[in-house]
Amino acid sequence: MSDYEKFWDAPAETLTREAIRDLQLKRLQSTLDRASRSEFYGAKFKEAGFDPQSVKTLDDLCRIPFTVKQDLRDSYPYGLLCEPRDRMVRMHVSSGTTGQATAIFYTRKDLDSWADLVARCMYMAGARPGDVFQNLSGYGLFTGGLGFQYGAERLGMLTIPSGAGNSRRQIQIMRDFSTGVIHIIPSFALLLMDVLTEQGIDPREALSLKIAFIGAEPHSEEVRQRIEDFYGIKAYNSYGLSEMNGPGVAFECPCQNGLHVWEDAYLVEIVNPRTLEPVPDGEYGELVMTTLAREGMPILRYRTKDLSRLIPGDCPCGRAHKRLDRIQGRSDDMFIIKGVNVFPIQVEQVLMNIPEVGNNYQILLRRQNNLDEMLVRVEVTDRMFVEDMRRLQGVLKKITHDLKGELLLTPKVELVEPNGLPRSEGKAVRLIDQRDM
Repeated sequence: MSDYEKFWDAPAETLTREAIRDLQLKRLQSTLDRASRSEFYGAKFKEAGFDPQSVKTLDDLCRIPFTVKQDLRDSYPYGLLCEPRDRMVRMHVSSGTTGQATAIFYTRKDLDSWADLVARCMYMAGARPGDVFQNLSGYGLFTGGLGFQYGAERLGMLTIPSGAGNSRRQIQIMRDFSTGVIHIIPSFALLLMDVLTEQGIDPREALSLKIAFIGAEPHSEEVRQRIEDFYGIKAYNSYGLSEMNGPGVAFECPCQNGLHVWEDAYLVEIVNPRTLEPVPDGEYGELVMTTLAREGMPILRYRTKDLSRLIPGDCPCGRAHKRLDRIQGRSDDMFIIKGVNVFPIQVEQVLMNIPEVGNNYQILLRRQNNLDEMLVRVEVTDRMFVEDMRRLQGVLKKITHDLKGELLLTPKVELVEPNGLPRSEGKAVRLIDQRDM
């Protein structure tokens, strides 16, 4: 097999560790020079007493000031541009759920580089020119839709921009056009499972799916396994964020043992979120990222708030680019209940391992008699409601027991009939905190 057949961009994907570090230093120095032209970084460097020309090795990275979300909000709309505004050809916006929006700008070269990175990701996971690709992702200011759209077209796939939501229509399109590759958020993939079951459609027989790219929200390995088993496909975890372009930052290879970060385009660090000191490979912390190949709006040492780790060792696929573990959640998603730190994904990992549990759940935090209380509402499968009460009580006790073992506290658990919890065709709302309402 030739390098063309194995890799989308063989020169970049087969770089050695030494070559990666040499390229990163060269691109970091260039990025620092470019960033200093912006209003924001020019002022930030001066305030910190930092001279961009003083960076001589990658070990000097730690002297560069961090960038946080609020910096992007304070610099809205044009404070981070390093090139004249008339060179910008695209803008996306990321605002999260609250606060001032943040604007991300792209030159023509930035868009071309981004499309190549996404194409590289999809090709690595097995997508090929001529495949039918259906993008079940929101378009517009959100980067996920157009990011995958341009990457898929760059790769040479027949691309269907079906957008988010409208479950029955999505299934019909898959059947009519023999869709083989999809991009979908995990919670919507779970919702489609319920819709397909209601319609009596076996996706293994009625659909032509072979690959799903899943991401945009934290999800457990147990959720990925449910998706793969139900659809009869391979589901590849992906990671991206608007501040680093969007999708295409990191992606799983066929080994599915971590997401390769494209280190020719990004510098990745894992730091202790409290001390901001680097942690060793293999230890969890906050992901910090620096763009290395963006013209219009480079971003330095961006604190993503996402929690992960760098996986030690080499990947059998042969790529030397570092591997990022799946995102465990966000540092600001963690909640404290009865003095215990809890991440929603811990609850998901327990629930999705129990066969009687359906695909939807909700965590409700509330205050009863001046005491905090955690209620986990769980949909169970259809067959559970034809069982006797002893069977339901047994499932209830197992869920409570397993959650206590994982969380080190005992939540209340409530079983709900199928479709008994609110559903969304966008990102799932798993946590509702009513303690301060």
